[in-house]
Parts: sequence; C-alpha cells; structure tokens
Amino acid sequence: MNTVTIENLTKKFGNTVALDSLSLNIEKGKITGLIGADGAGKTTLLRTIIGLLLPEIGEIDVLGFNPKTQKDELNLHIGYMPQKFGLYEDLTVIENLRLYADLKNVPHDFDRMLEFTTLAPFQDRLAGALSGGMKQKLGLACTLLGNPEFLLLDEPSVGVDPISRRDLMKMVREMKTPDTTVLWSTAYLDEAHSFDTAVVIDKGKVIYEGKPHDLGATTQEFENKVIDLMGGYKKEESLIAKNYSYNAPDVELTVEADNLEKRYGNFYAVKNNTFKIKKGEIFGLLGPNGAGKSTSFKMMCGLARPTSGTARIMGIDIKKDPEKARSNLGYMAQKFSLYGSLTVRENLEFFALAYGITVLEKNKKVNEVIEVFGLKEYEKMKAEELPLGLKQRLSMAAALIHNPPVLFLDEPTSGVDVLTRRDFWNHITSLSKKGVTIMVTTHFMDEAEYCDRISLFYKGETIAIGTPNELKQKANAKDMETAFINLIKESECQ
Repeated sequence: MNTVTIENLTKKFGNTVALDSLSLNIEKGKITGLIGADGAGKTTLLRTIIGLLLPEIGEIDVLGFNPKTQKDELNLHIGYMPQKFGLYEDLTVIENLRLYADLKNVPHDFDRMLEFTTLAPFQDRLAGALSGGMKQKLGLACTLLGNPEFLLLDEPSVGVDPISRRDLMKMVREMKTPDTTVLWSTAYLDEAHSFDTAVVIDKGKVIYEGKPHDLGATTQEFENKVIDLMGGYKKEESLIAKNYSYNAPDVELTVEADNLEKRYGNFYAVKNNTFKIKKGEIFGLLGPNGAGKSTSFKMMCGLARPTSGTARIMGIDIKKDPEKARSNLGYMAQKFSLYGSLTVRENLEFFALAYGITVLEKNKKVNEVIEVFGLKEYEKMKAEELPLGLKQRLSMAAALIHNPPVLFLDEPTSGVDVLTRRDFWNHITSLSKKGVTIMVTTHFMDEAEYCDRISLFYKGETIAIGTPNELKQKANAKDMETAFINLIKESECQ
C-alpha cells in the first residue's frame, strides 16, 4: 500500500524545469530517503506533495487526498519540517514545544519527547542559543507532535555532525508508529543505508528507486554507482592548480596555533588549541557541531580576537600584525559570505582590490579567475541567483584570487552534489601539491580520508590528532565515521 502515488509530475520556474515528468511511489510505514544535491528538485517535490506548489502537469495522490484541491484536509494528517524550520529563537525550548502543541491542538505532554531528544536539561534555554544539532532535534520534536501519519523532513541533517545525524534517525525510527510514513530528503549519500528505500533524484528526475543495498553494499560503492547513473566522473587536470603561482617565502611551518583560547564569561569555546601545519599539508579539523572549529578558524584569520594565545600565518603573528598575516591567507567561510546583490564579476573585482591586487592588475586577474573557474557564462549574474555548487565555486575563486600560500576552507562542499565534491577535492589535493597549505573542516567523513593529518575537536579541545589511518587504529575502526564516533564517546568517558 502506498502513502504517495505520483505520475508524470512536471514543475517549472520560468525556463527552469525543477521536476521533469517524475513518477514515484512512496510505501506506507517505511522511511524513504530522497537523496540529491542542492537544486536537484528535492524541496520542490516535497512542497508539491503537500500542496504548497502546484504542478503544470501530473497527478498526485497523498493518503487518498489530492493536494491541489484538498490541501486543508491533507494538512491534518502530515508533519512537515522545512529546511529552515520555523523555531522561534527568542522562545525557550519548552515554549516552542507548547506553541506547536497549541497549534496542533495536542496536550502539553513533553516528558518523553524531552528525554528522548536529550533536551530535558536545556528546556529553559532559548532556541537561538542551541547548537545546530540541538536545534534540529527541537525542530523534529515539534514536527512529531500529534503523531502525524506522514512525516516530510526537508534536509533535517544538513550541516549536522555524524553523531547528531545518527541521533536524528534513531529519534524518528523509535518515535514513529509502524504505520507512519517518513520522507526524508538529504544531500548526504552516506545516509542512504539508514533508509528502508532510497530514491536518488538528479535534475528533476528519479535516477534510482529501490533498496539501498541493491545499489551498493557500502557507502563508497553506493556513491560510485550514483556517479555512474549521473553520467560518470572523469578526473581531469586541475586548471586552478595549473594556473596557481606560489610566490610566498619558503618556510617549513606555514600555520601555527599556540595555546589558542576563546572564552565567553566562564564558557570556553576553544581551549588550549595547539598545532603546527607544514607547507603543502592538508590539515582537517573534525568535530561535532559547537565543538569550536569555526571559532578556531575565525581566530586564526584575525576575524575574532583570542582571549589568550595566538596564531601565526607564514610566521607572522596574527595578533601583532593581522593585516600582513591575512595577506597570506585565503578564507572560504562556512556560510556563503559574498555579496548577493553584486554580480559574479563585481564580487571578484571587490575581493581582488581587498586582497591588495593593484587596479592595473585587477582586470587581468579577474578575467583569468573567471576562465579557470568556469564562470564565464555566469559573470553577469547576481551571486544570490547562483545555484549552491556555483556559489561554492565563486567563494573558492574569491579566496584564491590573490594566490595565497595558505587556504582555510570551512565546510566547502556542504550541500553540493557528489560530482562537484569530487571536483573540489581534485582542486584541493592539486593545490597542496603546488605547496599551498590547506586547513579544512567537513562533516563528510569520506572527505577526511583526503587529509594528511586530522585534529579531532570536542568541547573546544583537541582530543586526538594524527593521520586518518592513525586515528582509525586508535579507535579500532574500519572507517572515519566509526573512528569519529568512537573517539568522541571515549573522550566523554574520561
């Protein structure tokens, strides 16, 4: 029996085809994963299923209702968690739960929910003060109130660390009834084996529908098969690295953190952070949400002043001479930080001047970067209008426009498709071979394998440091995700 039946669904936005003659059945009582990159059509499909968007062509049946004509009746049977869930950040955890309970006309009985989500000790904390993983748990808890028959979750685990992602899935599995149907969208291919059924969507079309293990028994095998279905990936020479000119002084230690600390009152966001990175090394910072990775990044590039300790970039103390230190650094922030109202070219021109490239050299450098990064056909588009993969490409182009010897990348591949991820890492590994030092954070554990060394962060402190193989051996684990989880749990027991 199906909860959802879709036939030949087509949805357009102007000339853009978001859903292309898509047909799909979603089985009752199962957790179906809708897997695809940003822009693949996942959100459009979810919104069309519940009647928030109307298709040009096609038929949809959801729990026996037509969402085009019976949206209000359907709403009584569903729970929908959009990507940016509407938590009220100036309300506490318990106040948010009460509000959503009142909206759904259900009792204020939250004890089991608070215990299961581990939010009981934080029920008086403002939602805006929660970590990313805790916000997602609270959003999911609000969505689950009233035991909806059909649960639609739009990327509930985006930007969330592997431990929190497992917790979210465990929460859904244990709190849903046997008849509850779940449709969970995600950009993470490594989540595929958590679902009863996997539906892979690309460019508005279903390219795979079935049991995850039928496509691949392991995450890597599954990813390779998806790449084949998308047309395959051919690794080519990185033009970014080929055109990169390394002109920095030849120093052995290019990045150093020396007892870095960041304290807010009595709370340590980062504590006793010390490490040294060699020229051309890819150094990974891994850790759960709120571990202190982004705070460390900001301190090391002079965007946040350390409470104590310091950092050195190419031997230059970031506290004593921040401007000179930053001139050796390219920084790609976790959230898109370019100017949305400026065009691609205008953004690159601005960053060229900001990084000290002369007016005479600016046009030549911008033209070169646009060509190398494949941005020629988009140079007149506003940055805010670009799909996520191109936004990430533009962010990297801006960070590299002055050929810095050191590159900081804060979750550079979050939300992009698997082919774009492989392209990014081809560029990153190729740049490191040219001598560029790269410090990177990621929640994709398979990407950690590309790093020469990794520092595992937890509660603001480094709890382990070494090569990927050394960390796996220390954690008695076969893969980095298991190593990550085991080392975090081991640290909690000490």
